Amino acid sequence: MEWGMRNRLSRIINPHTGRSVMFAVDHGYFQGPTTGLADLGRMVNPLLGFADALMITRGALRNWIPPTMDKPVVLRVSGGQSILKELSNEIITTSIEEAIRINASAITCSVYVGGEYEKETIGNLSRIINEGAMYGIPVLAVTAVGKDLVRDARYLSLASRICVELGAHMVKTYFCEDGFDKVIEACGDVPVIIAGGKKIEERAALGMAKKAVEQGACGVDMGRNIFQSDRPLGMMKAVRAIVHDNVSVDEAYTIYRNE
Repeated sequence: MEWGMRNRLSRIINPHTGRSVMFAVDHGYFQGPTTGLADLGRMVNPLLGFADALMITRGALRNWIPPTMDKPVVLRVSGGQSILKELSNEIITTSIEEAIRINASAITCSVYVGGEYEKETIGNLSRIINEGAMYGIPVLAVTAVGKDLVRDARYLSLASRICVELGAHMVKTYFCEDGFDKVIEACGDVPVIIAGGKKIEERAALGMAKKAVEQGACGVDMGRNIFQSDRPLGMMKAVRAIVHDNVSVDEAYTIYRNE
């Protein structure tokens, strides 16, 4: 792996802890002005100091994030369908040249293994891996599930391994209670980051993050469980404490409550 690729990855995954807290705010590309992100800048900018990276679309970045922001950008480059349609029918919406102009540290798209348009989304991932390789930009592959696909270890191992085999440099997938170690094993040396998923109770979300990093995940990419929390800043600090400081769930929950 060349220097530029390694340098960009080291900006996303803290080289001192080997872990990362990504802040996912790219939901608008298929959900529109979802709860918590109607005024994206007002929600996101006060929290950025506690995130390691920001996962976002080019339009949201330009409209709501100041260019003085010093966090690495994981740029969402896929889209094409809304929650009103079959989500797996995606295309690549953003060129590699645009990612370079934006100064993205990584690019990302979703892969719907088992979805109606599985082949097309695997093709999307392959395309951005090839294009990113020309310019030293790593790729985060997202194993998306839509509304219907399962989230057990067998499925997540299958989907994640396919992304690794295609050349993804990082994999974002879901945590599962039984067999998550098999998902980690399926990815070899490729870092695995768990998705926060739908909004759940705060202690449960912190518990999920704790179990994931204990079982081998290098961090979390959390969105709704932060920006839809009643204490977004407290939740961000609590997640960071779990990922980087190895605090207990009780200690993290206290951080959340005290904010």
